[in-house]
Amino acid sequence: MSVFPQVESRTHAHWLLLGSLALNLFFVGAAGAVAYRYSSPVPLTTVSRIDLIGRLSHLADTLPPGDADVMRAQLRADEEKIVVARADVRLSRDDVRRSLRAEPFDADAMRKAMTANHAAHERFDQVIHDMLASAASKMSVVGRTKLADWPAQVANARPMP
Repeated sequence: MSVFPQVESRTHAHWLLLGSLALNLFFVGAAGAVAYRYSSPVPLTTVSRIDLIGRLSHLADTLPPGDADVMRAQLRADEEKIVVARADVRLSRDDVRRSLRAEPFDADAMRKAMTANHAAHERFDQVIHDMLASAASKMSVVGRTKLADWPAQVANARPMP
């Protein structure tokens, strides 16, 4: 009778060891997947399309159907310009961050990076303004009026690059 408890104890220990190993492999795999996901670069075109293009598309949804089509067509035509301008803003923002982290710190390099970032924001705004002006020039009076009546908190908010 003393043999059975020993064998049963080994069997439980064996299954406990296998279960522990399986859980450890699961957690290492999950941690690796999360690390891989957040360490790989996200294409800027994907990021750009998520919120800015979505917001402009939402704006088009509020217009009469013909004018909405005009807005979406102009958005598609200028999408590459918008994505490039937005990428420039993000890259220039990264340059500002790098200049702040630099050792030794160089205030002139930071000023140059901030000036470049400001210029990138200006170019981005100009691309958006040109796209909206081109679309509005092809819209009906009703569509332009709807565009003008877009809620102030959204129309005046600068789209975040």
